[in-house]
Amino acid sequence: MTMERLFSGLMALVSLFLIYLAIGYVAPIAYDPIGPRPYPILIFSLLTFGALVVAFRPARFTKPIELGLTKPIIRNLVLCALALLVYGLIFEVLGFILATILMSFVLGLLFAGNPLKSFIFSVLISIGLYVLFDIFLDVKLPLGLLSGIIG
Repeated sequence: MTMERLFSGLMALVSLFLIYLAIGYVAPIAYDPIGPRPYPILIFSLLTFGALVVAFRPARFTKPIELGLTKPIIRNLVLCALALLVYGLIFEVLGFILATILMSFVLGLLFAGNPLKSFIFSVLISIGLYVLFDIFLDVKLPLGLLSGIIG
């Protein structure tokens, strides 16, 4: 209970600092009259409010939560975090499609998925997301090793 309140208070302080940084943000290119400044201010304000609610709520509204963290669950959480870290490191080198195939396949196996189904889903979701971002949303993603084939 005390750790929850301390963490929430710390989160509120960090959020307030990020609001302070966002107020001074000026984008070199603005797509609309008010610019990109209100979005981070709004998000961090909501985060601050939520953290303060958790930090200062009355004790009668809290009850202990048993997360059921066993050794296999903790191992999977650590491996998931490592997979996401590796994904961030190989994203530019391999490109979006290959990096996403590897990451989603590993996560599929990590959550006890069938290897063949995990691979098929990984390929489909990677290509689908690339098409969505590149064609429909006009967000250029790195192709990496596939730049000679697709690019």
